[in-house]
Amino acid sequence: MLSFLSWFVPSVPTWLTPNAIPLHSALQGLVGACGIWVLRNLLKTFLFVEAQSIADLDKDLKPKNKLNGGLTEKIQFWILTAVLSVVGSRVASLVVLEFSLRAISARITAGSDSIIDPVLLLLVQCQFSLGCALTCSLKFLHEGAPQGWLSLSLAVGLSWFLATRCSRVWRHVNSMYPIHSTQRYCGLCIGLLTTGASILTWLCTALIITFSVSGIAAISNINQHFLSTTEALRFWTPLTICYSLLVVYMNEDRRQQPVQQIVNTVVVRLGGLFVLLITVGTWSDVLHVIICFIGEAACLLPSQDLLEAIYQHTSHEPKGQIKRPGNQGEHRKLGKFD
Repeated sequence: MLSFLSWFVPSVPTWLTPNAIPLHSALQGLVGACGIWVLRNLLKTFLFVEAQSIADLDKDLKPKNKLNGGLTEKIQFWILTAVLSVVGSRVASLVVLEFSLRAISARITAGSDSIIDPVLLLLVQCQFSLGCALTCSLKFLHEGAPQGWLSLSLAVGLSWFLATRCSRVWRHVNSMYPIHSTQRYCGLCIGLLTTGASILTWLCTALIITFSVSGIAAISNINQHFLSTTEALRFWTPLTICYSLLVVYMNEDRRQQPVQQIVNTVVVRLGGLFVLLITVGTWSDVLHVIICFIGEAACLLPSQDLLEAIYQHTSHEPKGQIKRPGNQGEHRKLGKFD
């Protein structure tokens, strides 16, 4: 009887066994969650400052501050830490490659008929992909390191410091910016008043660098699992076809409402990846894709406030100024100092 059960489920002891050191995985997941935390807080700060500047230009417009934090974001942070610690390097690498391809395609085929600014929409969509990019990059950089836990601990300390500082900046701006920006005695608020529009440019540059490094790391992490060129081609060929079809499908659904578009994007791309890995992957990969659904939900469900702020920012933006942070900054300066 026991031999029959072991024959029926022969891979259970293997695919339930972690491929990496648990301490390393936990530290990498913490760094990934801190990266998502930094992105969210800086994006909130940018949208709040821009909404305040648009309200100053249009005296009849009152900015709606729905960018709230609190207990929900703390729960989200630790859920993401756990999810990113569990997700394997190969599935994280596949998520990174898929988002990189989709982001490049979106920027190349971007049109002016979009309901919402595609750059800001990509920043909301890339939250979980950013966490995967950081974890698979750290996995690649610390592969075989004798004291990898020490350097990972230093990375955790730096990322935690950045995350807490960005969180403090957002809390200060959320409560004091309307007063400090008019009375001109707070250095932080004056700096945001003059150069706040550069936050978006800085975020885009940092994400381009991060996903460029993680793209190289992702390809290396995936290829480590193949013993021959034939196995690699057997995996990469259907994966390339699947990703190409997903990119074409996402470009056709660009005119949907932002929330519906994001939900469809998550379901289609992770569903396609799930079906693909059932055929050419392992059971551990399939399990990690299911866990990725939890990570995406933890990132996107609390992002309703960001989507509303982005929609408000795009709808009240002067025509001809959309998608140009530099022009927005100049426009805000004119409205403040003229």
